[in-house]
Amino acid sequence: MEINNFVVRRAVDSDAAAVAEVWLRSFTAALPGVRRAHTDDQVRSWFREVVVPSLETWVATVDGAVVGVMVLDGDDLDQLYLDPAWQGRGMGDRLVEVAKQRRPAGLALWTFQINEPARRFYERHGFIPTECTDGHRNEEREPDIRYQWRPEK
Repeated sequence: MEINNFVVRRAVDSDAAAVAEVWLRSFTAALPGVRRAHTDDQVRSWFREVVVPSLETWVATVDGAVVGVMVLDGDDLDQLYLDPAWQGRGMGDRLVEVAKQRRPAGLALWTFQINEPARRFYERHGFIPTECTDGHRNEEREPDIRYQWRPEK
């Protein structure tokens, strides 16, 4: 299905509030059983004060409204969240393409082991699981999995 006025672009400071709302809606929908380590207001503040101003943040927009976010932190694909209403329409695919273009030497990421849809998505995009933990290093204390992507030789 063609989506009209779909744009992927670098985030600007004025996007921070919309980015945080996408993150909150997506996390809540995808991970209802995972304990969140921070309140909604703390998440909003983090996106406004830390993520958007200081990390390489990209947004997917439709008709100017933010519907997806991707954050690159060094070689880590640190955040990739889509508004639940816009999932399954190729926007996540496009954001991963941008990440691979921006980090052609390779990428790594963490996702929760319980998040099967995310795991299938990343594996479909060539990410390979390299490490599983019991969650002792993440704030949620949720078992997670490390993925790596390296370009084909």
